Amino acid sequence: MKLLRVGPPGAERPALLDGDGTLRDLSAFTDDVDGTLLSDAATLDLIRAAAGAGVLPPLGGTGDPTGLRVGPPVGRIGKVVCIGLNYHGHAAETGQAVPTEPVVFLKAADTVVGPDDTVLVPRGSVKTDWEVELAVVIGRTARYLETDEEALAHVAGYAVAHDVSEREFQIERGGTWDKGKNCETFNPLGPWLVTADEVPDPQDLTLRLWVNGEPRQEGHTSDQIFPVAEVVRYVSRFMTLYPGDVINTGTPAGVAMGQPEPKPYLRPGDVVELEVEGLGRQRQELKGA
Repeated sequence: MKLLRVGPPGAERPALLDGDGTLRDLSAFTDDVDGTLLSDAATLDLIRAAAGAGVLPPLGGTGDPTGLRVGPPVGRIGKVVCIGLNYHGHAAETGQAVPTEPVVFLKAADTVVGPDDTVLVPRGSVKTDWEVELAVVIGRTARYLETDEEALAHVAGYAVAHDVSEREFQIERGGTWDKGKNCETFNPLGPWLVTADEVPDPQDLTLRLWVNGEPRQEGHTSDQIFPVAEVVRYVSRFMTLYPGDVINTGTPAGVAMGQPEPKPYLRPGDVVELEVEGLGRQRQELKGA
């Protein structure tokens, strides 16, 4: 299923995108697409059955309805866990050694915005960068998972994430990466949450990103140093993952930081478009904060 949330920020309505591109209203089943719904197998089965029977009422419009904002596909996110340097190509382009264990950092949940919402270039920024990523959304509480099979069984679904980063803040201003990763609007998510049953192999997905129409990133999840299952299992050893939590699993080669000088960092007025195979497409215009 393709689950999503539409409407103004803070007032999104739960919806399903069916096979012919029609939005279907899920308000009879849930008040939100969030951890409560994603951990409720019985309600998810009822939604699947209703969708299959064609009885879900239309919400109006299609997958890109005029006048209907598409919000983040998950509401009330507890935390966003991120994995750095998780593609061989990205590690190589930044001149860093391949990690021996996943590099883990956090983004605040309030960085998450809709897939087509405006991204703000922070005041004083000269190195705002792009990163297309596969996001994993947790569906069951996960602690100390032992096997890859267990890890994947705790995944509710997958989405497109844009891990926007300010490299000067992240790398050159001292301390941890937090300053360059947690700026306002720095985690567009969506458009949809595609349930795990419709993504048979998360290591067989192509990721692409364009800036002002120019291709910048094209990678494949088979290039991940630590595959999705290993990432979920590893993270569960250090923190409890709850339904609705999000894991951004890293970006392939092609970021601005990895380009020759002068590096083409983002500026107000730029337009970024990105997609992950089967999970939809995002488009953001950048503006000054």
